[in-house]
Amino acid sequence: MKRPYRVVVAKPGLDGHDRGAKVIARALRDSGFEVVYTGLHQTPEQVVAAVVQEDADAVGLSMLSGAHLSLVPKVLDGLAAAGRSDVLVLVGGIIPDADIPALTELGVAKVFTPGTPLASIGAWLADALDRREEALGV
Repeated sequence: MKRPYRVVVAKPGLDGHDRGAKVIARALRDSGFEVVYTGLHQTPEQVVAAVVQEDADAVGLSMLSGAHLSLVPKVLDGLAAAGRSDVLVLVGGIIPDADIPALTELGVAKVFTPGTPLASIGAWLADALDRREEALGV
């Protein structure tokens, strides 16, 4: 990892189960990322505001409620409107395999499903952010 990247981990929507998001936040922190966890029941607008306020490099959306095809586009649109389309958007949780291509087409950089090894998430994110910075000449 070229530098300590900042990641917002968010729980958009009404889903009240955040243990997985907390586990991911801790794993990313232990891998050298700066992590901001937004807490439960965030609106897409609140998630975008946190990303902008924290000047985040990436945002991880933890989705267990089945509302990913409704909430993720709102976050992506909000990031674009805020001039932050450069932020890598990751989605994790209970995502049906059939929905992953739709999320990718919307602009989600990666979807992680249950059972993904924690170390591989941090390694993938570090590599993706390093590649992004190289492409931008940073």
